[in-house]
Amino acid sequence: MTTIRKRSVMVAGHPTSVTLEEPFWDALKELAAAEGISVNALIERIDATRTGNLSSALRVHVLSAFRHRPTS
Repeated sequence: MTTIRKRSVMVAGHPTSVTLEEPFWDALKELAAAEGISVNALIERIDATRTGNLSSALRVHVLSAFRHRPTS
């Protein structure tokens, strides 16, 4: 069973909470580290371009990033 975690983040200078399954949090950390930015900075960037729910936008971003990741 996958654990769902609620975390507090700052988006555009305002605190908010985001609820995601643990594998998505891990993936966000991995993507942020690969770009040399914080997870919060990555979340802010995703938030700036989203049209719906933030948690959903984060999941879609993770899925897209891993689907379009170069294979070696």
